[in-house]
Amino acid sequence: MSASATRLRRLASVAVAVTACGGAVLLTPSVSSNDRASGHPTVESLRQIINDPSAVVPSRTLQESALIGTKSGPLDILVVGGGATGCGVALDAATRGLRVGLVEREDFSSGTSSRSTKLIHGGVRYLEKAVFGLDYGQLKLVFHALEERKQVIENAPHLCHALPCMTPCFDWFEVVYYWMGLKMYDLVAGRRLLHFSRYYSAQESVELFPTLASKGKGKSLRGTVVYYDGQMNDSRLNVGLACTAALAGAAVLNHAEVVSFLKDEGTQQIIGARIRDNLSGQEFDAYAKVVVNAAGPFCDSVRKMANKDALPMICPSSGVHIVLPDYYSPDGMGLIVPKTKDGRVVFMLPWLGRTIAGTTDSSTSITPLPEPNENEIQFILDAICDYLNVKVRRTDVLSAWSGIRPLAVDPNAKNTESISRDHVVSEEYPGLVTITGGKWTTYRSMAEDAVNAAIKSGKLSPSNECITSNLRLIGGDGWEPSLFTALAQQYVRMKKSDGGKVVPGVMDTAAAKHLSHAYGTLAERVATIAQNENLGKRLAHGYPYLEAEVAYCARNEYCESAIDFIARRSRLAFLDTDAASHARIHLLLHSADQVGLILSSLLYIVNKDCWIPGHL
Repeated sequence: MSASATRLRRLASVAVAVTACGGAVLLTPSVSSNDRASGHPTVESLRQIINDPSAVVPSRTLQESALIGTKSGPLDILVVGGGATGCGVALDAATRGLRVGLVEREDFSSGTSSRSTKLIHGGVRYLEKAVFGLDYGQLKLVFHALEERKQVIENAPHLCHALPCMTPCFDWFEVVYYWMGLKMYDLVAGRRLLHFSRYYSAQESVELFPTLASKGKGKSLRGTVVYYDGQMNDSRLNVGLACTAALAGAAVLNHAEVVSFLKDEGTQQIIGARIRDNLSGQEFDAYAKVVVNAAGPFCDSVRKMANKDALPMICPSSGVHIVLPDYYSPDGMGLIVPKTKDGRVVFMLPWLGRTIAGTTDSSTSITPLPEPNENEIQFILDAICDYLNVKVRRTDVLSAWSGIRPLAVDPNAKNTESISRDHVVSEEYPGLVTITGGKWTTYRSMAEDAVNAAIKSGKLSPSNECITSNLRLIGGDGWEPSLFTALAQQYVRMKKSDGGKVVPGVMDTAAAKHLSHAYGTLAERVATIAQNENLGKRLAHGYPYLEAEVAYCARNEYCESAIDFIARRSRLAFLDTDAASHARIHLLLHSADQVGLILSSLLYIVNKDCWIPGHL
């Protein structure tokens, strides 16, 4: 019997016990008596807790209770913001033995962290600037990002993977230029290398990427250079960070907003925050020795709560993305156009059975609901049209969104001539540490720097150094690519027909692969729910998402509304407008009796041309 099958049989019994109790029971992982005596678990005990297949995150009610405190018993760190960086800070601090709380105004990953390019990259463009600009600072950014790229993939192998990216060349100069540049990228990566880059002839390129045009820019294709970067399921990775932090002891609370800061009357130092639970409307005080502002594009508004005269440190940049049908690109091969007519990068990547296309670095304003306009959508379509041999149609756009990247300006710098592509950690106001800038790839090291600054600011006493560089996230430890085969062989999808009759369905390869990659080693919990609770029906035609996932995410991932699930626990909202609408209606009509969260009614926008997930 395979290792994955053996593990699946062992874990299935645990899942049955959990689902039999409705998922409401908190199973507390075992911690040794020595750990209890010292007040915090050891590093190895933490790893065991996080990787324990029977562990269930504390309920939202318990998490809120843990946040409510007094001046005499404050948290060590209160994190504001539940994106990649904020959840990374919570995980880092909790695994150092610190008392940590986190609040997020909307849902985990509801902002920029769910609207990324989905790439985990070292920054080929930064390397180009480093070489031609003789800029050692840019070169350090590339070294750093490549190191972190490898760690992100290793720490969440079920959610991340290496992706080959093809760069088309229409003259021999481009072939030599890109081949040399990407070989240098390989060299800089060193031991962090995913796979070697290589040149493919025009014929080989078209075989690998059938929709690639053999002529473009009035020239014939001379070949392509293929290099490797990483790809991820960004919002599920973010949710995984939040749940891992919760298992490590952090009190994480989504849909909870900071309305004001609490200050010491004598020193005016920040000693906590007034929090509003946006689900119940109730407010409470959370005291902390240090507050870490990780609000991404909105960190300036948080800073202004402390000091209304604070100078801006965010220079916002938007990335616009559209989703197209899968036939635009082959599975397992992306297309990168390094320079379009206006100098921007355009990419076209396979993602979750569809094709995501987009561009980066357009100027924008900061808004809670960033929207791509029609001109930006059309620009992407026109840009990829030049490189494809298929008709590119506006009607093929299944979804579109825009994400705001918070490029940082150091408020302590003497000038702002160079906006930082790296992150900035600053403490302008006593008790408030701000971390911003950077990118998804470097979230872990950003969090480490922020926690180091918080420890220094609050004179905190962690029990150990940072351990997140080699810490698998929930569902990642022991995961193997073959896990889906055990799911397909051992489970069925029991489902209720429209007439109310329970009928069996096959746990087909598509559903099994989806569960394996979305939930890792915890996929059998979802499969058990689908089998034992008759929740094996698909939510939308053509997509592998199951009703059982809604129940699982409500019980185990702080999913508080239908939109939390459709947009972030699954990615249906970002993949297909119509499918998302049908799934929401299906949830309201068929599952409300079994999963209480389904009746949540939130605003979403659908129009005949384009659906904007930013409105969720």
